[in-house]
Amino acid sequence: MTIRKLFFVMSAVALSTTALAQQAPQLRADNIDEVMKAMTLEEKARLLVGGANNFRSNGAVVGGESRQVAGAAGTSPSIPRLGIPSTVLTDGPAGVRINPTRPNDNQTYYATGFPIGTCLASTWNTELVTRVGEAIGNETKEYKCDVLLGPGMNLHRNPLCGRNFEYYSEDPLLTGKIAAAYIRGVQSQGVGVSAKHFAVNSQETERTSVDERVSQRAARELYLRGFEIAVRESDPWTIMSSYNQVNGQYSMGNHDLLTSILREDWGYKGIVMTDWIGIRNGLRTIDEVHAGNDLMEPGQEAQIREIIDGMKSGQLSQADVDRNVRRMLEYIVKTPTFLNYAATNKPDLKAHAEITRQSATEGIVLLKNNGTLPWKAIKTVALFGENSYNFMSGGTGSGCVHTPYVVDLVEGLQNAGIGSSKVLTDVYRKYVDFASTKFQAERHPAKWYQMAQFGQQKYPEMSISPILINNEANKADAAIVTIGRQAGEGIDRDIATEFNLTTDERQMIFDICQAFHSAGKPVVVVINSGSVIETSSWSGYPDAILCAWQPGEEGGNSIADIITGKVNPSAKLTMTWPIAATDHPSTSNFPGNMDFFSFQQAVSGNRPVAGYDYTNHEEDIYVGYRYFDTFKQNVAYPFGYGLSYTTFEYTKPVVKVKGDQVEVSVTVKNTGSVSGKEVVQVYVSAPEGNIEKPCQELKAFGKTRELQPGESQTLTMLMQVREMASFDEANSQWITEAGKYSFRIGASSRDIRCTAEAKLNEYTEKVNNVLAPKHKLNLLKQK
Repeated sequence: MTIRKLFFVMSAVALSTTALAQQAPQLRADNIDEVMKAMTLEEKARLLVGGANNFRSNGAVVGGESRQVAGAAGTSPSIPRLGIPSTVLTDGPAGVRINPTRPNDNQTYYATGFPIGTCLASTWNTELVTRVGEAIGNETKEYKCDVLLGPGMNLHRNPLCGRNFEYYSEDPLLTGKIAAAYIRGVQSQGVGVSAKHFAVNSQETERTSVDERVSQRAARELYLRGFEIAVRESDPWTIMSSYNQVNGQYSMGNHDLLTSILREDWGYKGIVMTDWIGIRNGLRTIDEVHAGNDLMEPGQEAQIREIIDGMKSGQLSQADVDRNVRRMLEYIVKTPTFLNYAATNKPDLKAHAEITRQSATEGIVLLKNNGTLPWKAIKTVALFGENSYNFMSGGTGSGCVHTPYVVDLVEGLQNAGIGSSKVLTDVYRKYVDFASTKFQAERHPAKWYQMAQFGQQKYPEMSISPILINNEANKADAAIVTIGRQAGEGIDRDIATEFNLTTDERQMIFDICQAFHSAGKPVVVVINSGSVIETSSWSGYPDAILCAWQPGEEGGNSIADIITGKVNPSAKLTMTWPIAATDHPSTSNFPGNMDFFSFQQAVSGNRPVAGYDYTNHEEDIYVGYRYFDTFKQNVAYPFGYGLSYTTFEYTKPVVKVKGDQVEVSVTVKNTGSVSGKEVVQVYVSAPEGNIEKPCQELKAFGKTRELQPGESQTLTMLMQVREMASFDEANSQWITEAGKYSFRIGASSRDIRCTAEAKLNEYTEKVNNVLAPKHKLNLLKQK
């Protein structure tokens, strides 16, 4: 064939292909049925498998161009023939995680580092959380992404979970309300979220395979309830199915979870995507599709082939595939990519820094104050602890954010007019540089992969000599000791060195307090940790303790705002702080707490290992304060606890039943000498009935505006009668038993200020009888 003839043949083929493409319907919001009819079997299968399948190992594009944002977590696939674009999924939830710098590009793509989940939830301020969500949603959109992979919504079952920093609380109502506020904020910007990890992802150890064995009641009342609230109140675009098994079946292939509960019981209409794992042992892609997963991430070519073969063999129904394809198309037509949004790659990071500073300040919990705070006459402070200088803005793993900067305590206090000791600062700066270099040289990729790759590191404390401490006590006006803890994806915490303080850390606090108190000078401890730590062994020594969590890039400024009294602390704990980690009944069924001999016996005998192959939730519904308050156990700090620089009085409690709603109102008065906000918590005690219940459960909360001294505000909080219900396993129903209910209004679960009572009629709601455990559980009971 001559070159001229070849040219004409190729041109004819190209024109023919173009003509076919022009004849094919192009996706619009109003022609999804038409597009589906035009899709081939392979195109339908491809649409359900993440965008990673668009690329072969040699880099050749398969099925058209895939939209890419450097550093984004993944994409959905594109089908150019039908006008179906690829959409971009970016990690979160404390901010957009993409590559901040790129080859041959002088522009930077840093994202705002917002407070982690525990800090954000500690504000108990849904309006503020929505503002944070709006800012994160804006950055998601301006950086050409369509979905933010967050919020993290798993329950704080145990304080040793490595990923608790991303999650909100041990309480499902608070989790659901904060998540719903966050989701509304993000999605108001025209981008989506992926609420995760659905469900019962209670540990990081063996997270891709562990079987979380839980009663139907605990699943419904605790582990699923937050997701239910978020679905009903904020309509998330997507939900992410978790790696783990629930009662013997992987979440990703669990029809009970993804269809019977999520869609049939709750009415969810969005898409479900898998967590990032691809093909896995013991679970077929066709089972994931049938269960209700609409998008398999990150996507492998073999998954497409499995779907096609499954349909051809009859193992996977055409109806299941078409159902999921429709959901995917309904999702795609909402995205900025499909709508051709002209992203700038230049969000307003300065304006968003102001939002993160405010939200962090409102999330910092004052745990102790003997009157030393706020500081008014302090000019120079001695900053001890490596995290005063290596301040951790967030956790590690996929939840970390590439921030443009992090304000440490030196800079934050300096901005507030308080200087730091030059000698001590020089010593610690040099130590942090040394520790960082040493860590990079010695890191073990098998154990520390996530820690090393994503996020700031926690380095061991250096020893401080008594001479140095005494010198600082003679020169500085006060001391701050920062105790830091880091945790993250893939690794749970241990008790000895990560929940407890080390011997060196306790000795440092003791020595510094002794030296400074001898000189008549105050000591403040700042906790820079995303999770709970032990405090009872040392909390008596310092004058004040601030739990700053990991408060984002403006952390040093936020702490200074609290210490100097520019802002009055109003945060409250969203989880109980126990005296010891072993006080939680779940700890005995948490990985790392089997003795070595028993572990070796199980492994050598090829038996399933508790805490690794499976985890029994034998504490049942008694998680967090539900256990500690019901069983009257002493704690370090109770759920809902947090101090202020002022005081508040609660009066005039009123409860009104209005059909299927209950209205609770209370008047809050600032009785102190400075302005401040107060979080009001409503706990409900049910009458004795046929179902055992905790002594009280959080059912509503509210936060006042900034009240001036002497000013009052009446808060009115609404709740549904169905929200008072317990889950009746025997009849597979929610039931609010008839009788007199006590509404206990307080400043924490153990600081009830006033009560009111109301009679409720019986309420029942039938649901699917699913998700039953396959193994016997020895559940904790009151009697």
